[in-house]
Amino acid sequence: MSDATEREVPEPEAASADADAWEKACAEDLAAEKARRRAQYGPPSGSAGEELRKLVDAVSEKLSGLQTPLLGAVAQGAVEQTVKQVVQQAKAAVEPVIERNPDVFDHLAAAGSELLAAYRSAVEGQEGRWTRGSDAARGPGPRDEGPGPGEHIDLD
Repeated sequence: MSDATEREVPEPEAASADADAWEKACAEDLAAEKARRRAQYGPPSGSAGEELRKLVDAVSEKLSGLQTPLLGAVAQGAVEQTVKQVVQQAKAAVEPVIERNPDVFDHLAAAGSELLAAYRSAVEGQEGRWTRGSDAARGPGPRDEGPGPGEHIDLD
């Protein structure tokens, strides 16, 4: 008989108890880590759609409270009315889009982050080339020596 046939097979109940204990420990660790991050960094930000909604609300509050001292009282009232109307129209346009497509804004935010990372990489690479010195100061490179020996290609 081989060792494989003589080994004890764990009972399903014991394996299930171990899995439950592991799952419980992982959940506790995750909860503790979330609490630690919340204490260190504050509450997590919402989805991109929620953040857009907050931005629209903040901008509308700022625009509604905008005072222009150069205008008279009558003109000031007309400007305030116009600003309120524009803000309401903007909210009416943004809210349905956010409600119907909440994941789209998360994807757009992720795409924006990727574009920013690509831009940073390109800029850092270019800055590195600039700070190493110009190509003229280092002398001619292998591409600057003119045409190299050509190879004849028979087209017949």
